[in-house]
Amino acid sequence: MHAEIHAETLTLDTHVDIPWPEMIDPRGTTQRNVDFARMKAGGLKAVVFIAYTPQGPRTPEDHAEAGARAEAMLRHIRDTAHGEGRRIVTRVAELEAAHALGATAVLLAVENGNAMGHDLSRLALWRGLGAIYLTLTHDGHNDLADAARPRHGRPEPAVLHGGLSPLGRQAVEEMNRLGMLVDVSHASRDSMMQAVECSRAPIVATHACCAALRAHPRNLDDAQLDALRDSGGLIQITAVPAFLRDPGPDGRFAASVEDIADHVDHAVRRIGLEHVGLSSDFDGGGGVRGWMHAGETGGLTEALHRRGYDREAIGALWAGNFLRVWRRAEEVAAEGF
Repeated sequence: MHAEIHAETLTLDTHVDIPWPEMIDPRGTTQRNVDFARMKAGGLKAVVFIAYTPQGPRTPEDHAEAGARAEAMLRHIRDTAHGEGRRIVTRVAELEAAHALGATAVLLAVENGNAMGHDLSRLALWRGLGAIYLTLTHDGHNDLADAARPRHGRPEPAVLHGGLSPLGRQAVEEMNRLGMLVDVSHASRDSMMQAVECSRAPIVATHACCAALRAHPRNLDDAQLDALRDSGGLIQITAVPAFLRDPGPDGRFAASVEDIADHVDHAVRRIGLEHVGLSSDFDGGGGVRGWMHAGETGGLTEALHRRGYDREAIGALWAGNFLRVWRRAEEVAAEGF
């Protein structure tokens, strides 16, 4: 039964990193967790590939370098998406049309607003290249917002802006205008809560888990989950072992699809099914027993089905809820300011 449900469901993984600067082509045989052959084998119908830039020293030179890298990565994703049976998708209706045709859908996003620097026009450039969301921060504060975790090996204060900076608030407003989703994964608690308050469109955490089950700086506590619900937003439970479980006696992190289901269960009980989704963070740290790569995507559907999630619920978790939030962002942009 679960195999039939999986085959018919629009399965969308909302956060998958790409190798850089190796530029490994997903159209061929690769060692990536997600390439097109593995997607087909695992019944993964759609994927958001990420143009990620690490946090630098926040200088004009760093901003310029990060901006150039983000643009190059977006163009690379577009260049390697072409082929029979695949479509680049930039709007909800395009994704629904691709699924109806049985095509593999390739979506794009940018991770770390540091790449914007102080130039808001870069957001329109990225949206024009197809990016559907921006993750406000990564590890380390940037000029838009405070991050949940400091930069590795570079001392910085626990709080820089007290949440969003004035520039960060402008960026959220511009994303609302463009129809880009605001992703609060990696953002500090204050940054996340302020983004919910100031955004006209619902907020999404594209790759996070529940702090109630695993205390981790990157996870959302119940009050944050409530804020997402109240704004119409969404948490995408992700397959990063360190976010799902405490370390074992050897200090290592290991998790399974059952742990993902545990976090889904908690979020569903707390804020309702319509505010919960799924993602992997593959090729960026994600991978658990039962879902180690795109070819094993059915393993997560099976685990959720065993928990009692039916066809409709599994469809909502895999894509339906994300499409609702994304559609609302498009509506906000169309309403104008």
